[in-house]
Amino acid sequence: MAHAHTKRYTGLMDWLTTVDHKKIGILYLIAGGIFFLIGGLEAILIRIQLLYPDNKIFIGDTFNQLTTMHGTTMIFLAVMPVIFAFMNAIVPLQIGARDVAFPFVNALGFWLFFFGGLLLNTSWFLGGAPAAGWTAYPPLSGIVDSTGTFKGVDFYLLGLQISGLGTLIGGINFLVTIINMRAPGMTYMRMPMFTWAAFITSLLILFAFPAITVALVELMFDRLFNGGFYDVSKGGSPILWEHLFWLFGHPEVYILILPAFGIVSEIVSTFSRKRLFGYSSMVFATALIGFLGFMVWAHHMFTTGIGPVGDAIFGVATMAIAVPTGVKVFNWLFTLWGGQIRFTTANIFATSFIPTFVMGGVTGVMLAVPAADFQYHDTYFVVAHFHYVIVGGLVLGLFAASYYWWPKMFGRMLNETLGKIHFWTFFIGFHMTFFPQHFLGLMGMPRRVFTFEPNVGLEQGNFISTIGAFLMGVGTIVFLINIVATARKPIDAPADPWDGRTLEWTIPSPPPEYNFKQTPLVRGLDAFWKEKMAGNKEMTPAEPVGPIHMPSASILPFLMSVGLFIAGYGFMYHKYAISIIGIGITLICMLLRSVYDDKGWHIEPEELNDKGVKA
Repeated sequence: MAHAHTKRYTGLMDWLTTVDHKKIGILYLIAGGIFFLIGGLEAILIRIQLLYPDNKIFIGDTFNQLTTMHGTTMIFLAVMPVIFAFMNAIVPLQIGARDVAFPFVNALGFWLFFFGGLLLNTSWFLGGAPAAGWTAYPPLSGIVDSTGTFKGVDFYLLGLQISGLGTLIGGINFLVTIINMRAPGMTYMRMPMFTWAAFITSLLILFAFPAITVALVELMFDRLFNGGFYDVSKGGSPILWEHLFWLFGHPEVYILILPAFGIVSEIVSTFSRKRLFGYSSMVFATALIGFLGFMVWAHHMFTTGIGPVGDAIFGVATMAIAVPTGVKVFNWLFTLWGGQIRFTTANIFATSFIPTFVMGGVTGVMLAVPAADFQYHDTYFVVAHFHYVIVGGLVLGLFAASYYWWPKMFGRMLNETLGKIHFWTFFIGFHMTFFPQHFLGLMGMPRRVFTFEPNVGLEQGNFISTIGAFLMGVGTIVFLINIVATARKPIDAPADPWDGRTLEWTIPSPPPEYNFKQTPLVRGLDAFWKEKMAGNKEMTPAEPVGPIHMPSASILPFLMSVGLFIAGYGFMYHKYAISIIGIGITLICMLLRSVYDDKGWHIEPEELNDKGVKA
């Protein structure tokens, strides 16, 4: 029986205290989804201002706040947590594990991200959001308001530090989970592509996030304590920020896109009823992209005057990344070639990702030529390139993952008809929005400007772009309608709705608390498909049925994050007593965690049935 001292929560308290990776995945999905809607609303407001020349709706600082918050919210608070949602929900299932390596740390990672994002977004109501661009280049971001009312960049610095800490510990957790907790027989070269992508993404997080943390801390010292890291008059250098920011920022692009590569690999293979073409080359291409991602950061800085040798080295390195990326594209096409393709909503999103991402990649190679980059730099051409990669790549990939794994996460099938309406409105809207921006950029329209002159040829492109943005908004609303309609249906999705190939499809939908009654024995790549081909209905277990150890729920991760959230306001407003109280709360929680050992609890074999744990 479950131990008597085990306290089981219900309702809201269950969600605040959970350490179950599946519930934390759902929390990431909800929080990331909310921030995605906020970032999308900011984007639509930006496009409303640029609908006509000389518009005067959102001008000056208001527009700068919108562009800064749109970029920051989308990158750090929307797409990153949605990636973490799928990593949390799916990776432990794909490797045959009962949970992640450190369930407590997993919960702490989520709450840190959430409160960091909340802190940043409260800036709208407390004097104004940051207005220095999402890259926050000094000296612009170093300007301190002498009246003390405008603290936008302080919110940016403290919000991202708290949030980034959560991402960093989450990445470490997944590294340890994938290295240590794979089921018997699951060697590295038998891991599903999504797990490989999560593994390399976590490695990138481990090495990239310290760089941005150092940069943010230094800028915080400049702003709050009169430091001189980026202040030329004190011997500092604004270029140092650029190096540190892009040393994080370029690997960050691959942190975002590699999971989408893994998602597309899973979906294309499943709906072609074929093994992924060139699996081992896909693994090495993923690793090579991750490795090269750290060698190209200065291609964002060709115009800063790093010299012809630096320009040439970073230009060539940037072009080199196109090679492993090309390997992946051809492997997806060869997987589809000759397959029994089913165009479900998930597969339409996944296959549309391929040409759209290639378009983004081609403009990336154009930007890798330093001489050409001098012309493209800081124009709408860069905006178009970036969005083709992130929206046309990552966001299409995340929508594909939503339709593919929704039955596994929630036990309900999303509506396919609404899904296809969602796809076509979003996809057409996306190309309408960003395709004209290439030409706007080549005509010389700079990015981050809130107005443009009439009669210089920029009206049509901007008008089409804004209409497209509204169409993307309509697509997103259709997706929300689909979610609401689906939530009212009973939980009746089958364990294996897509005739899947990997281990997550071997257990009920949604998975029981303990995932696997018995750890499965893996006999090859596409472990479940291999068993199906051998005529087996389910996986061969690697162990007898026995007691299952479960970690205890805890409110401490939530309280630790609240402590840092409070401390952030104390630092910003120079009320150090509040900072000490906030950090004190966090330290007390850490002490309690250290002193009281979490022995967890057990589910005994006689409590198990086919669906989960008996009451």
